[in-house]
Amino acid sequence: MESLATALRKVPSQLSVRISQARKQTDDLFAIVRSEAMYDRPIPERHRIIFYLGHVEAFDWNLLGERAFGLCSFNKTFDHLFAFGIDPVDGGLPADQPADWPTCTEVDEYNARLREELDYGIRVALEHPGEGHPDLLEMIETAIEHRLMHAETLAYMLHRLPSERKVAAPAEFKWKTGQVKSRLVEIPEGRATLGLQAHDGDVGNTFGWDNEFDAHVLVVPEFAIDAHNVTNRDFLRFMQAGGYDNAALWTADDWAWKQKQQIRQPSFWKREGNLWAYRTMFGDIRLPMEWPVYVSHAEAAAYAKWLGRRLPTEEQFHRAAYGVPKGVKERRYPWGDTQPTELHGNFDFRHWDPGPVGAHPAGDSAFGVHDLLGNGWEWTRSVFAPFDGFRPRSFYPGYSANFFDGKHFVMKGGSPRTAACMLRRSFRNWFQPHYPNVYATFRCVED
Repeated sequence: MESLATALRKVPSQLSVRISQARKQTDDLFAIVRSEAMYDRPIPERHRIIFYLGHVEAFDWNLLGERAFGLCSFNKTFDHLFAFGIDPVDGGLPADQPADWPTCTEVDEYNARLREELDYGIRVALEHPGEGHPDLLEMIETAIEHRLMHAETLAYMLHRLPSERKVAAPAEFKWKTGQVKSRLVEIPEGRATLGLQAHDGDVGNTFGWDNEFDAHVLVVPEFAIDAHNVTNRDFLRFMQAGGYDNAALWTADDWAWKQKQQIRQPSFWKREGNLWAYRTMFGDIRLPMEWPVYVSHAEAAAYAKWLGRRLPTEEQFHRAAYGVPKGVKERRYPWGDTQPTELHGNFDFRHWDPGPVGAHPAGDSAFGVHDLLGNGWEWTRSVFAPFDGFRPRSFYPGYSANFFDGKHFVMKGGSPRTAACMLRRSFRNWFQPHYPNVYATFRCVED
């Protein structure tokens, strides 16, 4: 582990560039929202858009301002408001009104000054590296990845914002389309390394969130896995076969949710007469049959059971993605050890929506499994839980621990809006099984 002083000297050439790039991602995201829509609430359970405009900045301040740099707050009211927002009453839906929030001008001024003061704090830390906070490097990385996560999760919310409430759509990317033949790939027994290795409390030169530690090796028995993600075409067959009406395919909780919410189709689909349309970020198009289907965990599990299969475990995903047919050495990425590029998959904010499955053969794994990184997070049947050796970060203790409740499932891979730095093998995403808005697809396995 390099010294803090050495690491901090890299900020001008490395970390400061990444901070600017991350800020640009959230700036560009909010720029697609028309000014009159900043107080909209596209998802009833979430805050208004104005909250998130302040939140991504207030998080950085509350993490770094006083704790890392000893800076005094210039607006404690906003520091608190944009850390937590206006809490719903008795666990119900939020009842706040637009007038309860500051103006966009006030939030913009808060954000601008906050960035200026934090950048000052970083410069001072560079001038006196021996006096810096012992966790400063990790704290800066935490701020960067937190913002990049929001650049993705906020896209889920803005996806629900009506197209007339957004600026004009960018030019549509023309994917090369072609129908792929679904097939199972046999994966022989082998090892799978989950997590990152900690060294005396340090994390080496690779940042990881607390739930990524410690690394451990599992032996995965042989299994078969879909070469491609389940497509909209595949899922349509499930619907036409009465999958949403067959209670035997759903757990009791999933069926109760489906009935209560009147779920009859994937949330990204829309019925237009006798045809199906698809809700993209900037408007509706005819249902793209070869795109991966985006569904909740409950819907994915029901589909898998309909085929007499299951969703993969976290370790099965790892074995199919990073393993090799012979030997024990695992790959850093499915295609090898080279850094991710646009040839390897649909990720890193290059596109707003998914593309056809199998469109990036350069990203295939050693076993010939496609699209394991990008184009959609992949549901697993593994419940989100800590690895042995888990230790919460002192400066962010609730990041993972608050979700070790047995009610969330691990997702692996990445979506079109996932930053490249979070394509690392150890990264773990998670969501509860009834959240329908995430860019999440799946594939099935036979054990």
